[in-house]
Amino acid sequence: QVQLVESGGGLVQAGGSLRLSCAASGSILNINAMDWWRQGPGKQRELVAQISSGGSTNYADSVKGRFTISRDNAKNTAYLQMNSLKPEDTAVYYCHAKIWTRAPMTVNDYWGQGTQVTVSS
Repeated sequence: QVQLVESGGGLVQAGGSLRLSCAASGSILNINAMDWWRQGPGKQRELVAQISSGGSTNYADSVKGRFTISRDNAKNTAYLQMNSLKPEDTAVYYCHAKIWTRAPMTVNDYWGQGTQVTVSS
């Protein structure tokens, strides 16, 4: 069994900062890319940021220069530092990862339960 658990969401004023965490646990052999997605009210889920196992990163244009994704491979944890938050960043943020498990030895997609981020104007 593998679980992804997000934390760090909340309510913040525009211009403020939040740091999200995503911790993977269970029978993990290796974690490939880890991503953060978000789904705002009435919107489709969109990719916010991605980090490879080697540390290469990609960002949505809407968050470049404001958000930073990082990971601690020893802790099986990814982070999303969000600065200069805007009301349009309001969404449920989800963590996703492709994870190799030990038994059976296979790779699957895993999602966290989501954490709410609300930015007030």
